[in-house]
Amino acid sequence: MSDNETIAPGSRAELVLMGLISKYINEGTPVGSRTLSKETELDLSPATIRNVMSDLEMCGLIEAPHTSAGRIPTQKGYRFFINCLMSAGNMQSVATGEFQDVFQGVSDQKSILTGAADMLSKITSFAGVLSTPTKTGVAFKQIEFLKLSPKRVLAILITQDGQVQNRVLTVNKDYAENELVEAANFFNATYGSWSLDTVRIDLARHMRSDHRDMHREMRMAVRMAGELFESEAETEKESVLVSGENNLLGIPDFAELEKIKGLFDTFKTKQVLYDLLQKSLETSGVQIFIGEESGYKILEDCSVIAAPYEVDNERVGVLGVIGPTRMQYNEVISAVDITARLVGSALSTANRH
Repeated sequence: MSDNETIAPGSRAELVLMGLISKYINEGTPVGSRTLSKETELDLSPATIRNVMSDLEMCGLIEAPHTSAGRIPTQKGYRFFINCLMSAGNMQSVATGEFQDVFQGVSDQKSILTGAADMLSKITSFAGVLSTPTKTGVAFKQIEFLKLSPKRVLAILITQDGQVQNRVLTVNKDYAENELVEAANFFNATYGSWSLDTVRIDLARHMRSDHRDMHREMRMAVRMAGELFESEAETEKESVLVSGENNLLGIPDFAELEKIKGLFDTFKTKQVLYDLLQKSLETSGVQIFIGEESGYKILEDCSVIAAPYEVDNERVGVLGVIGPTRMQYNEVISAVDITARLVGSALSTANRH
């Protein structure tokens, strides 16, 4: 068997690999041929298993840690294992009762989302993560500027779906109330019904250009609205909920102090988590990132199981679990999948009330 060859379904190689990874996930110690022969249903001799394991090692699917006689799966091996589970539909069924109870009688968005992150961390004993609903595609409705004092203005942003954002801005001159009304009217006439993302992009373009070419009202609007939209964009990037990260402290796979410290820094800053979850927003169904597949070195010893959740048939956010690469994938994948569907249902119901 060469590295370029595909392991045939039902072959000895597949059976040995799946048996080895299952045992390693359960026990966390390198697995030898004699153990596989005695403690699994492979019905193969230790010598035969040894030969197959040698081929699997040459393919980069398993490896020997240090001088151990046993083998453990590589990232490539885990990927093969998960693909087999997914294609066979071999996901462990998780009882939905305790999931549904979390959302019973809960109608506000914040409680639903916080409850989902908490529940994932408790059920899996790993870290639960969730990105709050994005405003991608949400249309701008209007902006208002209200004078609070000679150098302070309240900017109020309203979207077509009724969401309201406001911020107190410090301005460099004392604007008259009619000037603020004119600036808001000009802005609303220009950007009415545009998506928030498109407004933000156009504002950034204007702010980089020579303001002398703009109408006075537009200069005022761009200056003040630009500050509000920049603040709103930063808030979106930080809109990641994390629950149960302390669960990872007791996992032997994260014994190295520097690695766990780096991981906790990632949970604190949240930017990497936000970017990674956004990747999963682009596709439907459960996404699995094993080690370096995430694209972030800090997560090279982790697996991330994530799935988007939908509100009224539109994907608006992503939830998932971060844990070690050695995890019960069938259980975690099932938990993430069920939670995503229940969260979407709960949020859709909340929107209608």
